[in-house]
Amino acid sequence: MTPAARAVDAAVRAYQRHLSPRKGWRCAYGVAHGDTTCSAAVRRIVAQRGVVRGVVPVAAQLLACYQAARLLTNAQVRGVCCCGPIPIPFGFGSARGR
Repeated sequence: MTPAARAVDAAVRAYQRHLSPRKGWRCAYGVAHGDTTCSAAVRRIVAQRGVVRGVVPVAAQLLACYQAARLLTNAQVRGVCCCGPIPIPFGFGSARGR
């Protein structure tokens, strides 16, 4: 792994260990698909492709998370998909539609 990939991996790992457990919700992609969270996917992508070649797949993962959040809009689920500094809020079944 390149130094940049190691730095990204360390930052995401720190997020997973210290911030994610305290936020109180799970990634929309993981909820909708019963799959890994965006942070786990980003770590895998960066480990396999590196930082530069991983930009497009990471963006695709975040787009998939956004789409999962929209898919779950009618469900009674609430949370935020976070991947590093990019929070994608969602409030499924919230008072918005009432």
